[in-house]
Amino acid sequence: MEWAQVLVIILSVFLALFLILAIILIALLIKVTRQIKTITNTAERAAVKLENTAQNIGAFTSPVLIAKMVKSFISNAKK
Repeated sequence: MEWAQVLVIILSVFLALFLILAIILIALLIKVTRQIKTITNTAERAAVKLENTAQNIGAFTSPVLIAKMVKSFISNAKK
């Protein structure tokens, strides 16, 4: 067996090894991107819920603050 044939066999083995590793890496990357997608969807839903809650609190507190200010003006005017 010549050295060229040995070199071809060695290179073929390493190429096959790298190909298998690349396939495994791609499968893992796809799995990680799916997990990231579910996490971002969950975070987006939580942000929307917090935004809705903040809007509801803002809509409720505005009339209460206005009523307090009107009450304080009336009480100051009576004094």
